[in-house]
Amino acid sequence: MPSYVNPDKCDGCKALDKTACQHICPNDLMVLNKETMKAFNRDVSMCWECYNCVKICPTQAVEVRGYADFVPLGASVTPLRSTDSIMWTVKFRNGNLKRFKFPIRTTAEGSAVPDGGWKSDGDLNSPALFTEPASLGLPAVYSIKH
Repeated sequence: MPSYVNPDKCDGCKALDKTACQHICPNDLMVLNKETMKAFNRDVSMCWECYNCVKICPTQAVEVRGYADFVPLGASVTPLRSTDSIMWTVKFRNGNLKRFKFPIRTTAEGSAVPDGGWKSDGDLNSPALFTEPASLGLPAVYSIKH
């Protein structure tokens, strides 16, 4: 389910030019309304449902309606982010709470490498990394000529 911003909780990240959810959204959907200083998801139909905005929000203003397979109708789900994990709290209609804790990193912060440890000729744009023609059964990768 796409994320949405609860305007009662959002403080626009204390009136900075760019909110945390804007910074982290891979599809550039989160926007800051300069008049109200509240963030919002400008096109929920384009949301990738990565929940990065939900996880990073310092005021927990970005919420999500959970999928029915783990959050039944009428329940709510709230993430609480720490430096090494996320605690998801599911509140059921009858008031029962369930919490699930998941690590958010498997490596020390700052130690991730772009190539994942796979050593090639050092060029991430190397043709050795292009397998699309072979895996798609095409003679070549088609590109737009400029």
